[in-house]
Amino acid sequence: MDSNVYEALRYIDPDDYDEWLKVGMALKHEGCSLQDWEEWSSSSRKYEPGVCAEKWRSFREQNAGAPVTAGTIVQMAKDHGMSVVVSDGFGWDDPVEEISKNYNIVDKDYVKEEIVPDPPKGYKSVDDLCAYLSELFDRNEYVGYCDKLVFEKDRWVPKHGIKSRTAGELIDLLKKGGFEAASITAESEGGAMIRFNPLDGVGESDANVTKFRYCLVESDKDSIGKQFGLYKAMNLPIKVLVNSGNKSLHAIVRVDAESAQQYRDRVNKIYDFCKRSGLQVDEQDKNASRYSRMPGIKRNGNLQYTVAMNIGAKSYKEWVDWLETENDNLPEDLSLADVWDNMPPMKEELIESVLRVGHKMLVSGPSKAGKSYLLIELAICIAEGRAWLGNKCKQGKVVYLNMELDQAECYQRFKQIYDNLGIPPKNIQNIRIWNLRGFATPMDKLAPLLINRFKEKNYLAVIVDPIYKVITGDENSATEMSKFCSYFDRCSEALGTAMIYCHHHSKDAGNKYSNAMDRASGSGVFARDPDAILDMTELSPGEAEYKYRDYYQNSNESLSAWEMTYTLRSFPPRYGSRLWFDHPIHRPDELNILKGAKYKNGSNRGKGNEQTAKEERERIVEEAFENLAFGGDCVERGELIRATGMSENRLKDFIGPNTRWEPATLLGGERVVIRRNASSVTYQGTQYFRPEKKNAKWLTEIIE
Repeated sequence: MDSNVYEALRYIDPDDYDEWLKVGMALKHEGCSLQDWEEWSSSSRKYEPGVCAEKWRSFREQNAGAPVTAGTIVQMAKDHGMSVVVSDGFGWDDPVEEISKNYNIVDKDYVKEEIVPDPPKGYKSVDDLCAYLSELFDRNEYVGYCDKLVFEKDRWVPKHGIKSRTAGELIDLLKKGGFEAASITAESEGGAMIRFNPLDGVGESDANVTKFRYCLVESDKDSIGKQFGLYKAMNLPIKVLVNSGNKSLHAIVRVDAESAQQYRDRVNKIYDFCKRSGLQVDEQDKNASRYSRMPGIKRNGNLQYTVAMNIGAKSYKEWVDWLETENDNLPEDLSLADVWDNMPPMKEELIESVLRVGHKMLVSGPSKAGKSYLLIELAICIAEGRAWLGNKCKQGKVVYLNMELDQAECYQRFKQIYDNLGIPPKNIQNIRIWNLRGFATPMDKLAPLLINRFKEKNYLAVIVDPIYKVITGDENSATEMSKFCSYFDRCSEALGTAMIYCHHHSKDAGNKYSNAMDRASGSGVFARDPDAILDMTELSPGEAEYKYRDYYQNSNESLSAWEMTYTLRSFPPRYGSRLWFDHPIHRPDELNILKGAKYKNGSNRGKGNEQTAKEERERIVEEAFENLAFGGDCVERGELIRATGMSENRLKDFIGPNTRWEPATLLGGERVVIRRNASSVTYQGTQYFRPEKKNAKWLTEIIE
């Protein structure tokens, strides 16, 4: 079992049955062994031999469509007090957590040189070193230091360091008899070095560091005065600033990390910010057991001394808060008057009346809905400029992130769907497939890789299939999922593409929730975040199945029927459409034979299927009237049909008893107007009354 997972399990009590079960599911999903689960479970007072094995056999890859992963274990551990989220394979070269933030608070060219103060009057070297030790260490903590340096490869290198003295011992010796009593050479050609983090008294490597309090920031590319000015301007939480006795100032910066991994993450962020601010830091100084210059010692005649203590922010957290406050990285606020006469153009429609380029779309549904097939169909329709489920698609390039299928099967599915749709593969160069099965990476790590790989290549859409392979954290945590969804925004903004992804329903969602927005598994963030949600609910086709098979000469045993509902942010509301999943393609119900089909597993939804569906249709019509009405209470028929997604006959059933269909001449053509008031209509301040003659073209004169 991975050590990171083992560490997280230490915080979880196996006595809690629900958590015990989730841990087992997650361990099996992540490829761990039954023995791993048994070993952890055996610490419970409820443990019984054989129970784990029985449960283990019952676990499936999909648990009601929702896998339980290592992210769940980590979240449970955090809930029980673990404060650090660990991840596999973290290294110094990994991207900084804030991948899209450009902290441009400090501009080196505008930072003035600061006068570096000389040692104060009456300066005493021993007092300087004692103050340094007292500031950085507790008395019982071991300090690593070395005053025997040798010159190798153009630099002084410490040899045979001391690691078994505590700070208290050193301070007492120094105060009693100075450097000689502490066996420290007060002056040498190479000076003396000291480690700024406490050790275990056994070794001197990173593994021997007991507290990850500080990191070293050093640069010798600018003058000492320029370095001092930059350190102040960057507001780094500097505990001690030491003059190296040569060309640099050594800043001992507060990191306050609770683990080696968190230390790396925070040091990377500090170094990244320094480089953005123009300070050319020495990249070799990142590790926690690094040596820095010991104050109070002379180096080739030049004094190493403390320049300042406790400058800048008081802690790492305070420094991060300052970064966020000084540079919120948000767009400029504008007066509406600035754009009133020159409105920015709306983004192009990628899927007509459903999704725009640069927006986000979620396809949700239960297992067996063929969501992956549906997304492959969409990729093909965008590439070829064809209609998808009856919705026209803008033609262009698309990236398909295959997270689940092996490479050969993925390619075969594309070819199979091309053949079954009857679309000639004239523009297959528009489809780029990134096969990531076996390389699943959390979205916070995948986002910068995705941006770097596909930026400036003019893709219209990126399709991620499926989303659970890239989820970071616990999908039931609103905080975790808000952060997770933000990575899609960053990718969309950086690439100029639509981000399209699919997600599974929560367990028994069809029975529990009448609102499509509530059915996706996990936090409600999934329902609020996308610009378009397309949700699939299975139907019982009844006799319609035989009609379909007769018409299409179909003998596919896996034939199923579905209703697709649309929840849209940027377009008028529309009623859902019904379709068939005739493996491997989805086909709209063009024959309208699913009109009376009921939901397969939805008998317990609120007021019942028929009542809920009726109210939903009425709501959609009402909202469409509000969005489209002109002249107070009139709507052009074709616009209303497009906005609701209903057929004319279905629409007539839900427009209400006081609504009438009225023929009228609009924009020079013969069109039909639907009006709410049965007796009159007010247009541009004038009230017009309906004539006695039925179906008279009485609106012709008032609507041009």
